[in-house]
Amino acid sequence: MPESKNQILEFTKEPLAGANLTNLLRLCAQNRFRIGWRYLPRFLYTLLMCSVMGPFRVAERLRWDRAIGDTAIEHPPLFILGHWRSGTTYLHNLLSQDPRLGYFTTFQAYIPGLFLTGEKMFKPLVAASIPKQRPMDGVAMGADLPQEDQYAMGAFTPFSYYHGWCFPRRMDAYYRGVFLGGQSTAVQREWKRVYVYLLKKATLACGGRRLVLKNQDNTVHIPQLLHLFPGARFVHIHRHPYQVYASMMKFLRIAVPLYCLQNPPPEEVLEEKMMDFYARFFRQYLEDRALIPAGHLVEMDYRDFIQQPLEEVRRLYSQLSLPGYEGAQPRFREYLESQFDFRPDAYELDEDTRERIYGRWRLVFDAYGYQP
Repeated sequence: MPESKNQILEFTKEPLAGANLTNLLRLCAQNRFRIGWRYLPRFLYTLLMCSVMGPFRVAERLRWDRAIGDTAIEHPPLFILGHWRSGTTYLHNLLSQDPRLGYFTTFQAYIPGLFLTGEKMFKPLVAASIPKQRPMDGVAMGADLPQEDQYAMGAFTPFSYYHGWCFPRRMDAYYRGVFLGGQSTAVQREWKRVYVYLLKKATLACGGRRLVLKNQDNTVHIPQLLHLFPGARFVHIHRHPYQVYASMMKFLRIAVPLYCLQNPPPEEVLEEKMMDFYARFFRQYLEDRALIPAGHLVEMDYRDFIQQPLEEVRRLYSQLSLPGYEGAQPRFREYLESQFDFRPDAYELDEDTRERIYGRWRLVFDAYGYQP
């Protein structure tokens, strides 16, 4: 994977800088403390930030853990499912305009151990460390804007897809770890305990509103989520595999060099691992979606969502029996107007690449009627 000098010297974008110190050390131990020498400044920055924030995390737990434990998640969450680069962020940002819904902000997701008491001290740090736009697609970023809770889980546990980018030597292990059904009872128990804790904390922070949550890992966590929240609602957004492939490769070229603490593998290796993961990801989802009760799942085609977003969101509210669409519609419309000049990237793939994608990901073409 080719890296620019700017990418190698960049260290403030490392997501583990907001992790619990114990979790950072746990991840380092899993990797036998093998840190690439080029990434020592990034690692030292991450270690420093985790250490400095440690006492504040302890203070927050002492102050708030009882209240968090007593918090009831009265409204089952709305989970946004889908593979990376499939429109999940756009959908999440739009739905978060509904004042009835709560969500993890970027500040809360990046520093989940401190967001109840550390806003004045640490929120400016998060705001300064993130770009105004995501480098892979130009989508706006901000400390108060919606963010995927996968970063919060990654800060507390080793159970995150993104850890495979931070520690690419064990990328296969972290990718396998996303599939909880194949993990030990102890791992599943820890995942459930931490996830419920984080969702209760977010619920407390947003005043008890229903959470709308975007976490791509959750696409293969349906049995676990239904066990925790039998009344949960789900929306799965999917996109043509050719577009996902091209966008993922662009994403990997930009994000992996910014996250890694070890030398990233060659681009063709990253591509192979991504393609394997995608195939397993959809096999698992297509098998598990039958577990979701009728009226609790909406599937959405990215093309339809881009072309008629209000109509698709109206359908989502109607089919999932969610209240509040009419009241939120002006906010939805205002947000969409603010995005009027946004255009998704256009991609061109050669014939050999298209044939290879179709051969590896045919189950998705067949499941959703995409043409090769």
